Amino acid sequence: MATTQLRAAATEPQPAEDIAGVELRGVTRRFRSSRSGEVVALRGLDLCAAGGEVLAVVGPSGCGKSTLLELLAGLGDPDEGSVAARGITSREGRLAACAYMPQRDLLLPWRNALANAALALEVQGVAAGSARRRALPLFERFGLGEFAGALPAELSGGMRQRVAFLRTLLAGRPVLLLDEPFGALDSITRATMQEWLAEALATEPRTVVLVTHDVREALYLGDRVAVLSPRPGRLVAELCVPFERPRPRRETVTDPAFAALEERALEALEAPR
Repeated sequence: MATTQLRAAATEPQPAEDIAGVELRGVTRRFRSSRSGEVVALRGLDLCAAGGEVLAVVGPSGCGKSTLLELLAGLGDPDEGSVAARGITSREGRLAACAYMPQRDLLLPWRNALANAALALEVQGVAAGSARRRALPLFERFGLGEFAGALPAELSGGMRQRVAFLRTLLAGRPVLLLDEPFGALDSITRATMQEWLAEALATEPRTVVLVTHDVREALYLGDRVAVLSPRPGRLVAELCVPFERPRPRRETVTDPAFAALEERALEALEAPR
C-alpha cells in the first residue's frame, strides 16, 4: 500500500498548544558506582517533543534511556544542562506535568483491575468509590469493562499492561513517559498491544516519550524516532515518520517507506562510534 494511503480514522485531537511539550538541552547525567567509579549515563543530550507528539527513543542497553525518562519525570536533576516539561525546569514542575509508566506493571495483587487503575486518582486525594466510578468509563472505552473486577493474577500479561497504562492515563498529566511498556510480552501479544496503544493515544491525545529497544515498535508508534549512542547516550540520528496516527499495523510495517526508515534506524544503531 502506498504511503499516502496509510490513513485511519481518529478522534479529534486536542490543539497542540493545550498539550505540554518536553525539552532536554545539553543534558549530562553522571552516577557514582562502587565498582566502576563515575559512570556517565547521558552526555550533551539535546531532545524535545512538541505538544501532542509521540517521540520514541531507541538505543542499546545501558545507553541512558530510562535515565532520560527519570529526569523528565522529576525523579532527578541533570548534572549539566536543563530539562523542562511545559516550560518548567524545576523537579516539582516536571513531577506535576508527567506521568511515568515503568517497565513492570506494579499492579497490587490484592486489588482488582479497576481498583488498581483508580489508585492514580486516590493518591491525589479522590475517595476510593469516586475514583473507581471515574475510572470505569475508560475501562469500557478501551475494551476492558469485563475485566474490571479481575485480580492481577487472573489477567494475561497484555491485560495487565493495559490496566497499568490506564492507571498512568488517569493521573491526568499532559505528558506520558512509557518505559519499555511491552518489553516482557511475546511477539504476538506485543503487536496487538501496539495497535491498542496507538488507538488509545488517538482517543486520549498526550505528549508521549516512549522508550523501547524495538526499532519497529518505535517507528510504528512514534511521530519521530530518536536514536541514542551506546553509553554515554547522545543523539546520533532523528527520523521523522511520515504516516498519520493511528496506523493500520500490517499495512504500515510492510510499506517500502517504513522498511527504508527501519533500515536507516538500524544503520544508526550499528554504526561504529
